[in-house]
Amino acid sequence: MKKETTGYVQLIEERLIYDNPLTRPEDMEGFVVEGKASISFEEGSMRLKNSLDEELGQKANYVLWCPEEFPENIKITWEFKPVTDQGLCILFFAAKGRNGEDLFDSSLAERTGEYPQYHSGDINAFHVSYFRRKEPDERAFHTCNLRKSHGFHLVAQGADPLPGAADALDFYRISVRKYHGDIRFSINDMTVFEYNDELELFGKALKGGKIGFRQLAPLTADYRNLKVFELC
Repeated sequence: MKKETTGYVQLIEERLIYDNPLTRPEDMEGFVVEGKASISFEEGSMRLKNSLDEELGQKANYVLWCPEEFPENIKITWEFKPVTDQGLCILFFAAKGRNGEDLFDSSLAERTGEYPQYHSGDINAFHVSYFRRKEPDERAFHTCNLRKSHGFHLVAQGADPLPGAADALDFYRISVRKYHGDIRFSINDMTVFEYNDELELFGKALKGGKIGFRQLAPLTADYRNLKVFELC
């Protein structure tokens, strides 16, 4: 990768700092589930689906947090494949308490997977939503959204190239790149949207923090090859 600066091009190095294949129960050591989720491992990948009935609404949804704390400048990559169609996926990143606390600090309110706790509670985070197939308008017009919290601020949006489950013949490579406030979301190396957090339009720029996967009932989906690179 490279970043253009005045008069020269600066190379950006990627250093692998986290590598999790997500292929067996042992790979989930230290992960934290908020809400109720069914986690299984089939054909070399992690399968997520809801444990509670969809009729419970937000209470049926959940978040799966990676326990690691990551630095400011990172690239997060994973592979994703939908198994069913109705639902929605989110990746949280740069997640911390609003006063800089660790995400799991005991002073923060309990979180149980219900979305308002994450966008209007006592944490800050970016959340990129993709494979948005939950509501009728989402199924009729597919987009990927980037929101910044605290608050429910939509800061970037792009067309979602992911197909329905029946046409997903293989896994899709998904990437979030965050470098000094420049955020880029890509699927199969195609850029879906970009955003510059250094403008601080909705609060201070978010730095390091934790990452987590959120999934909405009744979706079933597979994940594998979670990697995080430090950019320097």
